[in-house]
Amino acid sequence: MRHLYSILTAGALAAVFSMPVLADAKADQARAEEIVSGRCFLCHGMEGESASPVFPRLAGQHAEYLARQLGDFKSGKRKSETMKPQSEELTMAEMKALGAFFEKKKATTNAPTDTEILAVGRYIFSKGNQFSGLPSCASCHGAKGHGTPQLPRLAGQHPRYIEDQLKQFNRRERTNDNAVMHTVASKLTELEAHAVAEYIATLD
Repeated sequence: MRHLYSILTAGALAAVFSMPVLADAKADQARAEEIVSGRCFLCHGMEGESASPVFPRLAGQHAEYLARQLGDFKSGKRKSETMKPQSEELTMAEMKALGAFFEKKKATTNAPTDTEILAVGRYIFSKGNQFSGLPSCASCHGAKGHGTPQLPRLAGQHPRYIEDQLKQFNRRERTNDNAVMHTVASKLTELEAHAVAEYIATLD
């Protein structure tokens, strides 16, 4: 009987101590929804789906990665005339809340189109190009393009956005992320960049 009482007491204490954490999580979620509905949705959509190919899809992206990018936009480490003013007033807690908000959203994909282009993209993504010294995308971002908290999820991303970012890495206009991408982007031909971007968009 005493053992049962101890178990019940421990359970009750755990529930009591978890209440503030749950309350904080709900408050963060509510704040994130408020920010998204007030500004983010215009470009990225309420569900992170992004109707325009020039803006990235955020649904399913790693929370930690998104928060870090917002921080880089705010500090100016990552250049963007659009995102700089949008991020300047955000606190670190709000950035983390926004990351968690979009990470929970369901990612979408593009339907396959040109099978020949996709075949080239699949090869580059999975194997790279040994003749130019190009490593595979999968070696860092994973076989399905899901990335890590430190490296972005690529799966399902707009092809146009992927190509734009590769160009920025190649021109050294984007310097806030892994410097390896400068070398990778410089080794991609225009055909390879287009093909791999089209392939990435079909990954789930």
